[in-house]
Amino acid sequence: MSEQFAVPRSVEWEDTSVKILNQQKLPEKTEYLHLTTKEDIYDAIKTLKVRGAPAIGITAAFGLALSAQSIETEDVSEFLREVRNIKDELNEARPTAVNLSWALKRLVKSAEGAKSVNEAKTDLVHEAIQIQIEDEETCRQIGQNALQLFKSGDNIMTICNAGSIATSRYGTALSPFYLAKTKDLELHIYACETRPVLQGARLTAWELMQGGIDVTLITDSMAAHTMKEKNISAVIVGADRIAKNGDTANKIGTYGLAILAKAFQIPFFVAAPLSTFDPSISTGDDIPIEERDPDEVRQIAGTQIAPKEVPVFNPAFDVTPHHLISGIITEKGIITDRFEEEIDALFSSAKTAKVL
Repeated sequence: MSEQFAVPRSVEWEDTSVKILNQQKLPEKTEYLHLTTKEDIYDAIKTLKVRGAPAIGITAAFGLALSAQSIETEDVSEFLREVRNIKDELNEARPTAVNLSWALKRLVKSAEGAKSVNEAKTDLVHEAIQIQIEDEETCRQIGQNALQLFKSGDNIMTICNAGSIATSRYGTALSPFYLAKTKDLELHIYACETRPVLQGARLTAWELMQGGIDVTLITDSMAAHTMKEKNISAVIVGADRIAKNGDTANKIGTYGLAILAKAFQIPFFVAAPLSTFDPSISTGDDIPIEERDPDEVRQIAGTQIAPKEVPVFNPAFDVTPHHLISGIITEKGIITDRFEEEIDALFSSAKTAKVL
């Protein structure tokens, strides 16, 4: 397929470091960081230098593989104990995004059959690279599946950033727009700014413009009016964790969009890989919601916009109940009804439940 867009990759393996696109600096500056320690990896994930559930998982996998290279022991059992300790440390960086724990568990499992420490170290690197390769194909397939839901001329709304820089390539919620460009289908995106740290304004608008995709930026409070006045055809969002019944955690503000979409009778879609599903959690009530630094709300880009001591409630995510979701788009198909049954069926057919 001939691609007509170019977006920088968010994460790359470089043998002695992990190279990431510093998303804190966008859109003013395109800066790459070279992470060399587990502390660097933890900080990059925690402080949103890298973000987006798949990209977080890939970065953590690379970070674990890189950190393991410096473990000095010839005893495989001792090596694996240290690897598990690093896994546990990295896992604390972002509690809501399940791809983080999924990738780390998968990496540890890949090394458990090694006969030597050198073999285990090699297995970790190969598995981390494989996770990134698989994610690119997964995102492309999500885009292909999503594209059948839209027609040329549609106006579609999104929030946060579930694009190429949140994954290995293409993205989840933004993947169909990149693929539509290669097929000369005209889709227009309305991107919500996504307070408090403006991932929609800083990241989604930037990356779509880099890729030559038709995008208009709105503030979060303009969503209802925009749905009414701009003939919005659908809403599509990403996900950080999906419960067994289809309840979905995503960036704060997503739940409100789902309620608005229901009021306007607009389809509301979630796009996510199977690695974002958490079958161990029955409903969205069981999903841990990260609360972040109050200054993310009191300030914008370091400029004070509220009293310094005003109390702040700053949840990073909210949970959209499955009854508000028209469909969950995965690499294996689209779930549109009887979420729990269809999720179970997808996992059985994909044979992925064992790694989750």
